[in-house]
Amino acid sequence: MSHVKTSYVCLACRVSYKQPHDRARQRICPRCAGPLIHAGSAFAAPRRRDTAAWRTLTVLLHAGVGFHKSCCGGPGFRPRTMREVRERLVYARRSGESAARALSRPDLP
Repeated sequence: MSHVKTSYVCLACRVSYKQPHDRARQRICPRCAGPLIHAGSAFAAPRRRDTAAWRTLTVLLHAGVGFHKSCCGGPGFRPRTMREVRERLVYARRSGESAARALSRPDLP
């Protein structure tokens, strides 16, 4: 098991926890006993009251977009508003590109 800690998120409780990463182990939320989603080591949680940011985060995590460090540049572009998410999902449907790839694009063609 790695000693490097990474973020796990409970979308229902709107909380995140830093824990050692272990692919074989399923993490459980201590508040609601629901499953935690691996968000990545470069994840910064929004405030609990910021429902729009958590809604955007929910779409990103369910699409498979993580917040992992890619060397010194960080995780790269991630949409911050539902408007940006909708634009990229519409583009993904029209172009046939995967939702995760479209959500990670800084600019749409």
